[in-house]
Amino acid sequence: MEKIFISDSGPKVSQAIYGFWRWSDTPEADEKSMEHIVNLCIELGINTFDHADHYGNYTSESMFGNIMGKRSFKREDIVLFTKCGFCVPAEGKNNYPIRHRNTSAAHINATLEQSLKNLKTEYIDVFLLDGLDPISNLEETAFALEKLKSSGKIKNVGVANFNVFQHQLLASFLQIPTVTNHVNLNLLNTVALDNGQLDYSKQRYMRAVASEPLAGGRIENGLDLQAKKVRAVLEGLSEKYDANVESLAVAWINKLGVIPLIGTLEENRIRNIADSFHINLEHEDWYLLYEAGRVWPD
Repeated sequence: MEKIFISDSGPKVSQAIYGFWRWSDTPEADEKSMEHIVNLCIELGINTFDHADHYGNYTSESMFGNIMGKRSFKREDIVLFTKCGFCVPAEGKNNYPIRHRNTSAAHINATLEQSLKNLKTEYIDVFLLDGLDPISNLEETAFALEKLKSSGKIKNVGVANFNVFQHQLLASFLQIPTVTNHVNLNLLNTVALDNGQLDYSKQRYMRAVASEPLAGGRIENGLDLQAKKVRAVLEGLSEKYDANVESLAVAWINKLGVIPLIGTLEENRIRNIADSFHINLEHEDWYLLYEAGRVWPD
């Protein structure tokens, strides 16, 4: 798998990124399973991994740090993302009585220090704010991020789940660029194409990252009318491209210059996403899939 620049100022990353957001509610998501998946990703050329402090009920970062400590791969050979700002109640987190956002300077600094400790690393390649807290002081937020970058503890700043106005607002306070925005994008949810999120990322010379590129398995297994309609078109194209329907669904995202964020624990789905980079959808076929997935108002 090729390595590509995530922005004109950001690092090179693998064409697909593996993220651990599903590790909070999956019984088999233990350290042994994580080590197997991480090694599989590296075998497939996926060297970029996406975390957040709360993934796996606040355990995923530590598990990854333990795996990295075994020295099966070198820190300099991988790219690490982690996020803060989305506070989720969990056992042992009594200071989070409800789900909420906190992008204050104090929270950013405390979360980053804990993430560095958990991941057993001295720096984070891309540190993202997961949503924007409307009552945090943005000037202090921006200064905290700039100070962390100048210290070398983070190399780049990104955002996740920001709408265009939130992204523009943060950018207006920052003296450093943001390098990506994580958006929800797949054939069954193309809102990011219409609401300006992808256009703004292109304007800022950055690549968006598509969370849920396979719609949580709904593209292959969904029983609703929209999923069935999209799947029928994918199956019709499968023979033409000699490709799995999930590979084709991700190839549709790749055509946009967007990076798919893998969340599944299923090995065959990870391989299907990796295979998508061998597919070059024809112009008309891309639109055929786009029209199949669109939900038109009544």
